[in-house]
Amino acid sequence: MINILVSLEKCGSYSYEEVKSAVKNSFNNLGGIEKYINKGENILLKSNLVMRKLPQEAATTHPAVIRALAEILLDYGANVIIGDSPGGPFNEVLLKSIYRHTGMEEAAAKSGASLSLDTSSSVVEYPDGVRLKKLTITNMVLNADKVISVGKLKSHSMTRMTGAVKNMFGAVPGTTKAEYHFSCQDSESFAQCLIDICRFVNPVLSFIDAVTGMEGNGPTAGTPRDIGLIMSSDNPFELDLAASKIINAQASEIPVLKYAFQRGLCPKSAESLTFAGEKLSDYVIEDFAIPENRSLHFLGRKPPKVLVNFFNLHVYPRPVFTQLCIGCGICAENCPAKIISIKNHTASADLKKCIRCYCCQELCPQKAVDIEKPFILKIMSKL
Repeated sequence: MINILVSLEKCGSYSYEEVKSAVKNSFNNLGGIEKYINKGENILLKSNLVMRKLPQEAATTHPAVIRALAEILLDYGANVIIGDSPGGPFNEVLLKSIYRHTGMEEAAAKSGASLSLDTSSSVVEYPDGVRLKKLTITNMVLNADKVISVGKLKSHSMTRMTGAVKNMFGAVPGTTKAEYHFSCQDSESFAQCLIDICRFVNPVLSFIDAVTGMEGNGPTAGTPRDIGLIMSSDNPFELDLAASKIINAQASEIPVLKYAFQRGLCPKSAESLTFAGEKLSDYVIEDFAIPENRSLHFLGRKPPKVLVNFFNLHVYPRPVFTQLCIGCGICAENCPAKIISIKNHTASADLKKCIRCYCCQELCPQKAVDIEKPFILKIMSKL
């Protein structure tokens, strides 16, 4: 396995000059822009714009990072497009609204980059896929000469962590993501799905905005947590491995990293990586709050339905709709399993059929969905 370099650049705030300096240093650490980009190429900055959130909520890639990358690439002679396919419906009206609220509209205007409003997609063959032999991919990704992933370091209720690899799930258009969630319900199959998508898109570089990350009920309802880094690499799997160390998580407990190692895409431990810039050990956050992940594997590959129902109701972490719910219906519209209903302006879910993808929490604009540990799980966690 080739040992890939991971760049860690100190960046204590979203002051534009500080961010731009850190991004410039990141390119230098990795061997220079010319190593990865040719003048005149169309470069898609694939941001993490999961939903309509303000930059200070730490759910989306910060516009200062996107602006800095865009300006540096434009000055070099590349053409830059900013884009993403957020969760939920994928249309031009909603995309414009998300660009405006997340600060991408302003980042594009100040840098001179363009915003992608292409909401079309194509089905592509991928014979090298382990889980996915065909993929539905947005044309904004397919039409770019090269993609640079610009993710956000956050906890995630289904995958435990999102950084570089999970960011590529945004290459799948809107509600098609729900189809992948429904067909890949356990942690292994969904992780293999994410790995296949990332390998198909094959970003030439991956950056992670870890200036301020998110812990707890991520990726959208958690708590901002200052970290102070811009991270980058030309290997998204090794970049995520470094990120897992920062949030003090065992790589073997993060499904994407566990199966990436099995597929020979990254080493088992961050200690095997080579770093430029800051020391990784100086940025480890020992008390970073990470949700527990859920797996059916200890019940066997095809567990009896009665056992699945029992564990869904009494053991696995479950979504709970709080008093903040206004009955907007976004969760019901985007639930892959179609088990959420709205009654008396409040959402409720049939937990027997819940696949624990936590899309309801991820897409809730009111932060009205908590992930609750059932009593039995609380007891088991203490054993």
